[in-house]
Amino acid sequence: MAMSCKDGKSVTLDNGKYVRYTPEQVEALERLYHECPKPSSIRRQQLIRECPILSNIEPKQIKVWFQNRRCREKQRKEASRLQAVNRKLTAMNKLLMEENDRLQKQVSQLVYENGYFRQHTQNTTLATKDTSCESVVTSGQHHLTPQHPPRDASPAGLLSIAEETLTEFLSKATGTAVEWVQMPGMKPGPDSVGIVAISHSCTGVAARACGLVGLEPTRVAEILKDRPSWFRDCRAVDVLNVLPTANGGTIELLYMQLYALTTLAPARDFWLLRYTSVLEDGSLVVCERSLKNTQNGPSMPPVQHFVRAEMLPSGYLIRPCEGGGSVIHIVDHMDLEPWSVPEVLRPLYESSTVLAQKTTMAALRQLRQIAQEVSQSNVTGWGRRPAALRALSQRLSRGFNEAVNGFTDEGWTVMGNDGMDDVTILVNSSPEKLMGLNLSFANGFPAVSNAVLCAKASMLLQNVPPAILLRFLREHRSEWADNNIDVYSAAAIKVGPCSLAGSRVGGFGSQVILPLAHTIEHEEFLEVIKLEGVGHSPEDAIMPRDMFLLQLCSGMDENAIGTCAELIFAPIDASFADDAPLLPSGFRIIPLDSGKEASSPNRTLDLASALEIGPAGNRVSSDYSANSSCCMRSVMTIAFEFAFESHMQDHVASMARQYVRSIISSVQRVALALSPSHLSSQAGLRTPLGTPEAQTLARWICQSYRCYLGVELLKSSSEGSESVLKTLWHHTDAIMCCSLKALPVFTFANQAGLDMLETTLVALQDITLEKIFDDHGRKTLCSEFPQIMQQGFACLQGGICLSSMGRPVSYERAVAWKVLNEEETAHCICFMFINWSFV
Repeated sequence: MAMSCKDGKSVTLDNGKYVRYTPEQVEALERLYHECPKPSSIRRQQLIRECPILSNIEPKQIKVWFQNRRCREKQRKEASRLQAVNRKLTAMNKLLMEENDRLQKQVSQLVYENGYFRQHTQNTTLATKDTSCESVVTSGQHHLTPQHPPRDASPAGLLSIAEETLTEFLSKATGTAVEWVQMPGMKPGPDSVGIVAISHSCTGVAARACGLVGLEPTRVAEILKDRPSWFRDCRAVDVLNVLPTANGGTIELLYMQLYALTTLAPARDFWLLRYTSVLEDGSLVVCERSLKNTQNGPSMPPVQHFVRAEMLPSGYLIRPCEGGGSVIHIVDHMDLEPWSVPEVLRPLYESSTVLAQKTTMAALRQLRQIAQEVSQSNVTGWGRRPAALRALSQRLSRGFNEAVNGFTDEGWTVMGNDGMDDVTILVNSSPEKLMGLNLSFANGFPAVSNAVLCAKASMLLQNVPPAILLRFLREHRSEWADNNIDVYSAAAIKVGPCSLAGSRVGGFGSQVILPLAHTIEHEEFLEVIKLEGVGHSPEDAIMPRDMFLLQLCSGMDENAIGTCAELIFAPIDASFADDAPLLPSGFRIIPLDSGKEASSPNRTLDLASALEIGPAGNRVSSDYSANSSCCMRSVMTIAFEFAFESHMQDHVASMARQYVRSIISSVQRVALALSPSHLSSQAGLRTPLGTPEAQTLARWICQSYRCYLGVELLKSSSEGSESVLKTLWHHTDAIMCCSLKALPVFTFANQAGLDMLETTLVALQDITLEKIFDDHGRKTLCSEFPQIMQQGFACLQGGICLSSMGRPVSYERAVAWKVLNEEETAHCICFMFINWSFV
């Protein structure tokens, strides 16, 4: 049978006869197609009966028409996708050509300066050698922060400063004013966040990025100028004055405040000029710089509890892109006054990599996220609009930052300590704080709490990757949290049982993670944590109920250099409304060393054994080398908030202080177990995945596959156990083993299996086999399981399963086989999912 996919007016049947449709018939079929693109045979016959205009067409002809129509739709979507990719690659190629031209200019300039310097040193004596700051060697840096006499801040003077700022910003964005080097770990490409670079040597810290976004330039500028909406560290931006310019631009005077990241450093503020204008080529420019040393105009005196930082010429160059969208260049250049923080924290304020991760790349991610939301469905699987989910994330982050900083203008006051200054206690009973929490009438009942208490502390961590530690805190809450405290926190703001769906995967007090939303680069997850059997109903103080926490998790990618890892959560109201009361608590871990961590993102650690049995019971199956023993420093900030009645202040303060101290002790214990130096001192450094148990299991898996299916699982001809394990670990298909129990749980997975399940080897044992299958998959598995046990293997048809984050995963086919041990008895069941991909 031949089918024509070019139009909807004819098809060819087996006898070679063309059937032509009238325009009315095509219109009717198109209408039916939009209602049901793939009707069954019964449905097609029903269509003919219900639509008289199709009565003279045979069901077979209708079937062929729908096949053709689906073919055309598929071709149209594929053509549209290829056109979009082509436009993206064309724009990316243009960006790379511009970057190449800039680098060639920079090389030429460096060659010239090098030659001039050599001639200069040869023709001068040591006594007359020019050591002024205006020398050729330092002038490249010095002109970035020129020293001016007091500048005129009148309207004419501000316009002069604005034009100067524009020129300096463009020289950084597209010129050679700063020596840019590619940020480690960032590779440009059509799917990357953009081309990201950091300064090699300049005053302060600087980062630059350029990328493509599917938004118009005016919309891009609108989003970026609203800095608090995408920059989580931004407390406020106040526009104090707006001056129009003769060329159609605007000059704005801004006062901006940034939160402090830890309890060990003060917050920053900026007094800024922002200039928005349109260039001759139609590009939109938004540039900023600090106003300092001015006269005859407005000024901003120093503000208590803030250190005045300096923003050097920075901003956004936004060009319209052919076919829609924008090409954007971002430059962030700041002097964060590192002298004002303890010496141990200064790398945080002197790192261009940290600036790039927290500010420059955050702007690009926000633009890409909004562009994706515009092009796709506007409602998530939980029935929430993306903007509402972003608002919840913003509220969690902002509430945590407020707790860490404890500004007096928000009503926070410091309580006296108990003779130790390791934990700081703050109290807030201001009406604004309580109104923001909706504590007055939560769930329709008047709340008894009339104040909020915060217990916070910071600690230095040595030789433990922030991402690994945060992942453990997220996946093993019972190792550090007190369920009684969780119940108290929920009861204090009248949080009741929540009706979100979730399946029980453990016993009393177990934890289930219900994914809610994530950013497109999976840099951040918003999720609901279900704590089973830890709460109590108001009606029955004995019957256990489930509790729910709204949780924000970010920074779990170990390969991202300079990334801040955060775990912020809050009990949620039963209604889970967009304006539900949130009292955030959590952890923030900031790396202090800019060097790349040596450990692998999927280290195999039996942490339960390490914490319960002690050093002698440690088993190490780590993908790391001797380099992993290098010192990695980070600072962790902990802040927990509690609503309470004012007459209970001393009691709650004592409870909160002891609770935070117990958490610090637990974190130190976990960090020690995760430390490569601790593991190597107890078990010795081993080759990747080098435990005898893992090597033996890999050998059993391959031998059983060969026994039952008659072919080799691995192409490698090496017989060494270590080589077999390494080859199995890097196999492209997802291979995973589950136990032979009434409720099978996963015990091992290779790298592809962990990627498919979106989990780690630490958390793998918390995932049951039935949890990853839908109803159809579970029925198929139940029907095939007896065959696996009797015959030794079974081939499963392709289908859909779910990752631990709830994302659907499609696979072409799967193979399951029984793994036999040395005594030829069943040890476990192994599954291999072939050609899997996220849907």
